Amino acid sequence: MSSDATNVIRIGTRGSLLATTQAQTIADALTAAGHPAELVIIRTDGDKSAKPVAEIGVGVFTTAIRVALRNHEVDVAVHSYKDLPTAPESDLVIAATPPREDPRDALVSKGGMVLGELPPGSTVGTSAPRRAAQLRALGLGLEIRPLRGNLDSRLGKVASGELDAVVVARAGLVRIGRADVVTEAFDPVVLLPAPAQGALAVECRSDDAELVRILAELDDPSTRAAIDAERAVLAALEAGCTAPVGAIGEVVESIDDDGRIFAELSLRAAVAAEDGSDVIRASVVGAVDRAAQLGKDLAAELLELGAGELVGRGSQA
Repeated sequence: MSSDATNVIRIGTRGSLLATTQAQTIADALTAAGHPAELVIIRTDGDKSAKPVAEIGVGVFTTAIRVALRNHEVDVAVHSYKDLPTAPESDLVIAATPPREDPRDALVSKGGMVLGELPPGSTVGTSAPRRAAQLRALGLGLEIRPLRGNLDSRLGKVASGELDAVVVARAGLVRIGRADVVTEAFDPVVLLPAPAQGALAVECRSDDAELVRILAELDDPSTRAAIDAERAVLAALEAGCTAPVGAIGEVVESIDDDGRIFAELSLRAAVAAEDGSDVIRASVVGAVDRAAQLGKDLAAELLELGAGELVGRGSQA
C-alpha cells in the first residue's frame, strides 16, 4: 500500500459469515477514519476440509490468507486471533488488536437447559480438545462428540436433535447476531476459554510502515496485553492452538498501600488431560507491561505442576 490515503485498503478474510462479519468491522472502522477499505474473500484449507482442526493442523485457517498478504493480493489480514500459530512471522506484524468481544465459551442446548441440567449420556458437540477435556473433567457423564462446520451448521445440529447441545465461543454468536440462542455462558472457573478467544488479529506486512501506523489506531492496549500473556502461556507450553490449554487475561484495577489506583494484569491458565482425568490450574497477577513474561512465568509454574505430561507436544504451534 502506498501512503496515499485515497487508496482502498484490501482486507483478506475467510468467506464464512463470522469471518466476513469480523473483517467488515475492521473495514468499517478504517473507512470511518478516512481510509476506504474492502473485503477480499480467500478460501483456506480449513474451509475445504470437514475433518477436526486437531487432525488437519495448526494454521489451516490462516496460511492461505498470509500467502495472499505476502503476494500483495491483499494489504491486511483479519484473523480470529486464537487460530494463529504462536510463532512470530518476521515479515508480518499484528498491527492492531481491537477491543475484545466476550471471551467466554457458551452452551447452546435444546430446551434451554444449562449444563448441570443435561442428563448423563447427553450428547454435547465441540470442535476443541480443550473444551472436551474440561467438560469431561466436570464429571457430568456427558458424551462429548467432535464438531466441525460454521456456526449455523453447529447450531443446526441442536435444532435438528442430532445433538443435545453444543459448546461454541460466545463471541462468534454475538458477532453474527445470534447471542439470543445462548443458554449458558460459562464462567472461566468452570470452562477456561482458549488463549485469545474473542479477539481479532489485524495483520499486515511489517515493511508497510504507513499501513502499520494507520492500523495501530484500532489497537486496544488492554486487549493486546491480555492476548500477549495468554499466547505466551501457549507458546511456553509448546502447545498448538488445538491443545487442551485454556487461558484468560484481564487488565484490572488495584489499589496500592497509599490508596492509589493502578492497573494490573490478572492471568489464569489451565491444562487438562484429554480424558478429563486431571486438570492443572494456576494464576498470576503482575504489571501490564510485563504481559508476555507473566505468561511465561505462569507456564513455568504449570510445567512444575506436571502440565507437560498433559499437553500433546506433537501439536506445537
